[in-house]
Amino acid sequence: MSLDQPPTGRFVDREHRFPVRVYFEDTDLSGVAYHANYLRWMERARSDMLRLAGIDQRAAHEAGEGAYAVAELVIKYRAPARLDDALVVVSRLIEVRPASCRIHQRVMRGDDSLSAAEVVAAFVAPSGRPRRQPADWIKAFAPLVWAD
Repeated sequence: MSLDQPPTGRFVDREHRFPVRVYFEDTDLSGVAYHANYLRWMERARSDMLRLAGIDQRAAHEAGEGAYAVAELVIKYRAPARLDDALVVVSRLIEVRPASCRIHQRVMRGDDSLSAAEVVAAFVAPSGRPRRQPADWIKAFAPLVWAD
């Protein structure tokens, strides 16, 4: 891999780990990360997790099959991220259904959990209506589903 490529994170067992850093643009006047940036970091981590799992969202969209859309999101903020913090977004695929998947994500600073979220990503047709996700995607997800 070229050093000029953006980070993609990596799988450790079935858990995807995606590194991020808190930059000045991510913070408010007090140097604390703005709450909406946690959602951006989680979105990037989910996208890269899917890419590493072999899911080509762009090809599906360009072929007119559809795309994922966030259908549900619950997030809890536990502690603030601050300017220059090195963070890791940890993502676990919890459930795969015919037209959606549920992903649990945590933003971590070392061993400290700063936020945790559960996201339901629904596969939708270009019309916006839910539809079954491609069968090969469900197959790619099978070994990644986290069982408690």
